[in-house]
Amino acid sequence: MSTLPACPHCQSAFTYEDGTQFICPECGHEWSAASTASSAPDDIRVVRDANGNELKDGDTVTVIKDLKVKGSSLVVKVGTKVKNIRLADGDHDIDCKIDGIGSMGLKSEFVRKLT
Repeated sequence: MSTLPACPHCQSAFTYEDGTQFICPECGHEWSAASTASSAPDDIRVVRDANGNELKDGDTVTVIKDLKVKGSSLVVKVGTKVKNIRLADGDHDIDCKIDGIGSMGLKSEFVRKLT
């Protein structure tokens, strides 16, 4: 049984060692043995709502605070249900469509996940 780490790109278990490098024969990715332990936890980004629940693509959330829409006189009211969210990188970590308003970005600290 091999004790070599799986490929970080394709998760293949068929990696092999070549000097100080690990190589994946399936996707061709190469990485150093020294970076394996230090970079693995940094790659995973977890987005949490105001209550600390983990959010995923496709979840349904509720807005917990009145939010002004920048550049408009519209307001997203408390209790507005937002379906089928998409997680994004950046300051606003949720992309969504809100009925009556349209596409917009939300911060996860202003929403609560519906179960």
